[in-house]
Amino acid sequence: MTLTSRLAVVALASLLATGTAFAQTAAPAAKTDTKTTTAAPMDKKAPKEHSAESLECSKQADAKGLHGKERKKFRSECIKTAKAGMPAPAAEKK
Repeated sequence: MTLTSRLAVVALASLLATGTAFAQTAAPAAKTDTKTTTAAPMDKKAPKEHSAESLECSKQADAKGLHGKERKKFRSECIKTAKAGMPAPAAEKK
């Protein structure tokens, strides 16, 4: 065999051996650092579940066409009264 043929065979054999060596490496161990476990839920916040009272008061505010501070005030009062078991307050339209 010539020198170039031997080099080509060695290069091919090392390429194949390197591929199997990388394929057999173990996966990195999971970190048990407390900072990473507590920070993960903070990154992806789950959507907040809205109560039935909140949804109903939002529908009432939409029906009355309330926006901004008036809507916020109406919803706040509506939710308080709904949780107390009283009927929803009437909106005072200006």
